[in-house]
Amino acid sequence: MTLHNPFTATVLGIPRIGPRRELKRATENYWAGRIDAGALRAVGRDLRTRQLTALAAAGLDSVPVGTFSFYDQMLDTAAMFGALPPRVADIADPLDRYFAAARGTETVEPLEMTKWFDTNYHYLVPEIGPATTFALQPDKLLEELREARELGVPARPVVIGPLTFLKLAKGIDGAAPLDRLNDLLPHYRELLRLLAAEGAQWVQIDEPVLVTDLTAPELALLRRTYAELAGVPQRPSILVATYFGRPGAALPALADMGVEGIALDFVAGTTVNDVAAVPALAGKLVVAGVVDGRNVWRTDLDRALATLGTLLGSSGALAVSTSSSLLHVPYSLDDESGADAALRSWLAFGAEKVAEVRLLATAVHRGTDAIADELSTARAALASRATDPRLRNDAVRARLAALGPDATRRAPAAERSALQRERLRLPSLPTTTIGSYPQTSAIRQARAALRSGEITAAQYDERMRAEIADVITLQEKLGLDVLVHGEPERNDMVQYFAEQLDGFFATANGWVQSYGTRCVRPPILFGDVARPAPMTVRWIEYAQSLTDKPVKGMLTGPVTILAWSFVRDDQPLADTARQVALAIRDETVDLQSAGIRIVQVDEPALRELLPLRADAEQQYLDWAVAAFRLATSGVSDATQIHTHLCYSEFGEIIEAIADLDADVTSIEAARSRMEVLDDLNAAGFHLGVGPGVYDIHSPRVPSVEEITSSLRAALKAVPAERLWVNPDCGLKTRGPAEVEASLRNMVTAAQSVR
Repeated sequence: MTLHNPFTATVLGIPRIGPRRELKRATENYWAGRIDAGALRAVGRDLRTRQLTALAAAGLDSVPVGTFSFYDQMLDTAAMFGALPPRVADIADPLDRYFAAARGTETVEPLEMTKWFDTNYHYLVPEIGPATTFALQPDKLLEELREARELGVPARPVVIGPLTFLKLAKGIDGAAPLDRLNDLLPHYRELLRLLAAEGAQWVQIDEPVLVTDLTAPELALLRRTYAELAGVPQRPSILVATYFGRPGAALPALADMGVEGIALDFVAGTTVNDVAAVPALAGKLVVAGVVDGRNVWRTDLDRALATLGTLLGSSGALAVSTSSSLLHVPYSLDDESGADAALRSWLAFGAEKVAEVRLLATAVHRGTDAIADELSTARAALASRATDPRLRNDAVRARLAALGPDATRRAPAAERSALQRERLRLPSLPTTTIGSYPQTSAIRQARAALRSGEITAAQYDERMRAEIADVITLQEKLGLDVLVHGEPERNDMVQYFAEQLDGFFATANGWVQSYGTRCVRPPILFGDVARPAPMTVRWIEYAQSLTDKPVKGMLTGPVTILAWSFVRDDQPLADTARQVALAIRDETVDLQSAGIRIVQVDEPALRELLPLRADAEQQYLDWAVAAFRLATSGVSDATQIHTHLCYSEFGEIIEAIADLDADVTSIEAARSRMEVLDDLNAAGFHLGVGPGVYDIHSPRVPSVEEITSSLRAALKAVPAERLWVNPDCGLKTRGPAEVEASLRNMVTAAQSVR
């Protein structure tokens, strides 16, 4: 096979929220009616122009286009192939129809949302049924390709592949999405023809599902799919991109087809031996993901060059790339002046990773002498990191070494339950919320004023106490049974703790997209973790002083803190999890000493970190469950431990959820219509459970009748003495008026069913 126009340096995808979250703000302004669709599209166009020209100027000779999205790439794919749910079909405006599928409306339920493989990005789950009629609508992708060409950018359009799209979709009305492959493939063939007509030399087809466990029939579908797509005449060269792991048996199956290139993730497990074992790759472009697209550590250039040097002998042509899209890392280190020189030298955000890709490509094609100075700088940074004393806390390590098996055990659940019933005296079907209340503009302004020095810490505390008092008053007025303090003092459920724990660095502008317009700043966990002082006690203690009803202490669990941080890569993740768990354990004990009767330790990311291959799952679940139990087993049996899980497919880890041994587990269930309860029952779950009775990621206010129906459905699976009533998740992103209306309806429904 002759390779035409192979490229040498690229990335697999780019972020879209904007370095100053411009897209987030514009989108939310559009939703609020403050700008029109034209203004929103102009912001998107400006962001694309700036980013694409910057990547070309940085030396990439192939730049991905089509990864921009106003909400989510899976939703974009559903829209491109005419597979939005029928319930949005009557919405005339295409943009509003798109957002209705993402967020819902007062009358339309949104698509379900879950985690994108083992990342903290959430995607919208397409619904594919027997009546789904695919119809190619490629205008968005073609327009973005034309934009790039007009800018003189060497553009490579990117689409999600048919296997990944269908395998991650949800079947409805008895359909199995993969059974619709024959109906979808003609539209992919037509798309390839249209892209070629627009001058695209390469097209990137993302198939991350290839790094998961595929059945023999699925491997056969892979061969047939890419034999058919490769057989399209007058098409661009096809680059199939895999990432987040090793493709295993999918690699030789794919390589035997007629595609011209394959992108592989050498950070997440693919090895040079995997490539050498597939002779067909000797005639293809191998795009080597040797720069980590998901974490923020500087690349070991010497190690990467060793990998690339070996690959030269096993591939027809070689390009250097990031291991995955840069969607998962911040834009640039430029705004991180708060990092000391040593720490800063260890890091690489998006712009720095692009520079690393270009450096490595230069060395591959011109020799290491061409980057001698950069190699010297990189080596010095790695040496600095290896010897920095902040990486090791001997006191923490000694405490962990001294812990015995009792450190992760509490009394049997039945004994605990009796003590807690006597202490709490709650009604049946107790009502509560997950933790956060709306982060109003007044709260955000107070936090900004504190950062800028306009108000003192004492003044800030006074404002937060006033917010807490308002939230307690609201909950008592609504009639909730177990209250929360609303978390006004918290910027984020992970960052808040990271800012108070040794071993973390909190960025100033390290924003990444979690879903839609929801952006987070994952902290950087670079050293051993320790808790110098209590982190939440004064706020929870104050809230409890305002009411006779129990107020939950609100903490984030060790696995979620790891999953939603950029974590050190110089020791096993399990060791880092135990260090974080020890800090959370100390906080639970201090909350109990302050008179708090319920402590919630959230682990929404428990499913998120589950390995993509089944043979690695149990080892992960063992240490993840042990970390949670270490964090929660220091309190007395009369203190009730809650946990919360949301927005993942939990069926695979139901037994692990039970093994957490939390007295009450609240879990996302509204978008999935209580399906998770059947999984819990099948696993013999016998503890308290609060299936979310309404979806907080949609602006719609659920009616009393709707919540009542959800509760009655839940009662078919869970007896009343174990059932709690709560929303799906925290209320931070919602508006005060809709929160009050929704909670009033929730309490009314609970009282009716009660």
